[in-house]
Amino acid sequence: MICFPNAKINIGLNITSRRSDGYHNLETIFYPIQIKDALELIEAPEMGFETSGIVIPGHANENLCLKAYSLLRKDFDLPNITIHLHKNIPIGAGLGGGSADAAFFIKLVNDKFGLGLSVTTMEDYCRLLGADCAFFIQNKPLFACGKGDVFKDITLDFSPYYIALVMPPVHVSTAEAYRGVLPKLPQQGLEALIKLPLQNWQGKIVNDFEPHIFKAYPQIRNVKAELIKAGAIFSLMSGSGASVFGIFDSKPDLSVFKNDGCLVFEDV
Repeated sequence: MICFPNAKINIGLNITSRRSDGYHNLETIFYPIQIKDALELIEAPEMGFETSGIVIPGHANENLCLKAYSLLRKDFDLPNITIHLHKNIPIGAGLGGGSADAAFFIKLVNDKFGLGLSVTTMEDYCRLLGADCAFFIQNKPLFACGKGDVFKDITLDFSPYYIALVMPPVHVSTAEAYRGVLPKLPQQGLEALIKLPLQNWQGKIVNDFEPHIFKAYPQIRNVKAELIKAGAIFSLMSGSGASVFGIFDSKPDLSVFKNDGCLVFEDV
């Protein structure tokens, strides 16, 4: 069986407080976009894990898909499998690619072996793997709080617009991003701000990681400036970076990025 895990962007990201478990409390809106990996599961005599596409750093045993399968095998009698992951979602981009792979893999195992897991149960498994992993089970626009795994339904539809995403040739680790942020309560919560017209979002809906990440990586700041210059109604760094998205009324001219070592994803 095969599936195609997709990425997400963050519409706003407020880091509100530190938690005793080492995480941070936050509020954000997750929105799925159509940049995708490919993930295949095949029964096999021995466990195996293969990758292609973008090189994934670290040891294969640390991959979240294998960790997810280990969690499931504690509760179910599951056979050995081979996993093939073709990586297309950029790494270190703030797009949740690893979390998406793990969540879609849990859904794939559930379907393949008829486990009958509910959405809530699959989300609970995901919460053991990463802060934003559970989002990809429902994989629809959601307001998230807590450490990013407590959800509320929202109505948000960008289908009338053109979303472009640019990934500059830099890598930002999540740990680095959190080290430089000072948690604080926002003057106005994201749930209220998201109800404003899209044309009023810029400067009001923010990403708390941007100030210190832009200082450390001016390339990312420049990408946002160029997206706004190209006509973006709203532009923001996604998650902890380094990718930046822009929401446009129509297809923009993004040729400025294509000779600058950036990856450009259009109409996502």
